[in-house]
Amino acid sequence: MSSELRIAVVVGSTRPQRKARLVAEWVHGLASARTSAQYELVDIADFELPLLDEPIPPSLGKYSRPHTKAWAAVIAKFDGYVFVTPEYNHSTSGALKNAIDFLFAEWHNKAVGFVSYGSALGTRAVEHLRQIVAEVMMADVRISVGLSLFDDFEKFTTFKPRDLHKETLDAMLDQVESWAKALRTVR
Repeated sequence: MSSELRIAVVVGSTRPQRKARLVAEWVHGLASARTSAQYELVDIADFELPLLDEPIPPSLGKYSRPHTKAWAAVIAKFDGYVFVTPEYNHSTSGALKNAIDFLFAEWHNKAVGFVSYGSALGTRAVEHLRQIVAEVMMADVRISVGLSLFDDFEKFTTFKPRDLHKETLDAMLDQVESWAKALRTVR
């Protein structure tokens, strides 16, 4: 195991013209300036995951599909994650939920933080994600970043985050790194 922490910034939407990629790039850009961990952008769209199609439950760890094996190999190498999620219909995106559901042990005892966006800052998406990640034995940190479609996106499309989010993001990343380091001792 490398001594340097590895944290994935996960793009949590595959929707055409999604904003998640822009938000994740912003997170990754700020996070990459930190020296306490290595950050990598992981886009679930790159894996072309269908709706969960494994014949055996992920909790048994017997993956049979090439896309599942590729997804598992990437996710397993990280100590923690930052999920960037939109809020769709008072929850997270189906694509992110599906990507989480594909795996089980790869998520265990790892830290996760959230950056969300929507008309209500994406808070309901984060509420649901907290329940989901608990079931796959992830430790979610308290601080999250909520971005407003009204105030952080010009005309609801062009991403222009307010400066106040940088401080919150930094505090959330501090927590993710701290918990990721601590959780290494139980893996």
